[in-house]
Amino acid sequence: MITIVMGVSGSGKSTIGGDLAAHLGLPFIDGDTLHPQANRDKMARGTPLDDADRQPWLEAIVATMDAHRERRQSLVLACSALKRRYRVFLRGGHDDVRFVYLHGTREVLAARLGQRPGHFFNPALLDSQLATLEEPTHDEAAWVEITDSPAAIVEKVIRAGCAQAAR
Repeated sequence: MITIVMGVSGSGKSTIGGDLAAHLGLPFIDGDTLHPQANRDKMARGTPLDDADRQPWLEAIVATMDAHRERRQSLVLACSALKRRYRVFLRGGHDDVRFVYLHGTREVLAARLGQRPGHFFNPALLDSQLATLEEPTHDEAAWVEITDSPAAIVEKVIRAGCAQAAR
């Protein structure tokens, strides 16, 4: 099973994804590490990414997921997956992909972004990400509010059946 922890920047994808993977004994990949340098530079300048910018990144994520499938290895991955068509692309017709949507208000997200200096994502891009976001339907992803502690969120994800431990 591949669990994709999704949401806009500041929602806690890396924290929750890493904690979930550790709890389950699975590898964790932060999708941000798969962005081409040009994307990182663009975001650092405060310029939003467009679909053309995101495509090579999404392809790198799919390649990573496929490599884990070939090894019959489950995985937890953090990826914004902002648009429905991105999620369809990431799922790629496979039934082993589960999405967990970390949902929060603009105010909570902005406050979180203000507390992570040194990250390449420019907090000024939050409104752009929120405008791009096509929230998943409840049958497409498990929704988890980000007002709980990371441990409580991880427990909710596990109870929702969106992840399973390593075998």
